[in-house]
Amino acid sequence: MAANAEAANVSARSTIVSLLHQVAAEHGRTLVPLTDELKLFESGLDSLGVAIVVMRLAELLGSDPLADGSAVRYPITLGDFVRLYESSSASASR
Repeated sequence: MAANAEAANVSARSTIVSLLHQVAAEHGRTLVPLTDELKLFESGLDSLGVAIVVMRLAELLGSDPLADGSAVRYPITLGDFVRLYESSSASASR
């Protein structure tokens, strides 16, 4: 079961990073280097871009922790954002 949780975490992180790059390209934006400490709104995407990423994550992962009430607070950094979706994915796989 730990391997499944780890795979879900890798999958959530890679999906998020991929979507950030995809949305940035679609909107003609350039992303700064993505680190866990990076504030989401300093990534190079505006609020619309981040909202599109959230919407696509809901479609791809089948959950939206920002809308379903499982998020205690809105994630500020990329690391917070990834961990939110990792914990949502881990909960869904149980």
